[in-house]
Amino acid sequence: MSPPPMIELHDLSMSYAVAGAAITVLDGLSMTVRRGERVAIVGPSGSGKTTLLLLLTGLERPTGGGVRLDGEALAALDDDARADLRRERIGIVFQSFHLIPSLTAVENVALPLDIAGLVGGRARATAMLERVGLGARTDHYPAQLSGGEQQRVAIARALVHEPALVVADEPTGNLDEHTGEAIVELLFELERAAGTTLLLVTHDPALAARCDRRLRLHDGTLHDETPSAAGRAETAPSPS
Repeated sequence: MSPPPMIELHDLSMSYAVAGAAITVLDGLSMTVRRGERVAIVGPSGSGKTTLLLLLTGLERPTGGGVRLDGEALAALDDDARADLRRERIGIVFQSFHLIPSLTAVENVALPLDIAGLVGGRARATAMLERVGLGARTDHYPAQLSGGEQQRVAIARALVHEPALVVADEPTGNLDEHTGEAIVELLFELERAAGTTLLLVTHDPALAARCDRRLRLHDGTLHDETPSAAGRAETAPSPS
């Protein structure tokens, strides 16, 4: 039996109550992402891209529909089980890095391993920092690192536990063009080496073009903009 897709969204919706009115951010999204696939989610600011990432990683609960991640229905999991799933199978790269200022680079990278109670976390974290070119900066604190170096630490932290899925929210958004290009090369190199599934939210058309599929989120629905999309994994936008 073949393994399940890495991501399955079925009629996923998300609404918020604002001043007594319901504001719909996502409206009945359906999407399947295969294992090992690289998918870019593009769209204007405020279109719900970050909300989508929060839902598919189980950091928020939808108001309708459901998410299956690596065959697991997130709705069937309590908060602790969702946290375990993220720690074991997902690596998240945030736009604003989200490093802990009081921890060194190696301590930040080792944190998910330490939380999981794994032995040898510091050695694994050191090896991962060496892979991202920061072997000489392991004992530096985030404030002592440049923006590009902080993003490298964030990528090392996201990948140190060898996740099946890596989710990156605007991974180059706070970086200059040259540093951003270097980070992109690093992210794709590490993704290829590990064979992970990669889901990117990005405003950068050049970055999106390097993915297997490019999906646009607009007015709460998803539309496949991939050239020659026929024959690719299903993406079914709902009626607007």
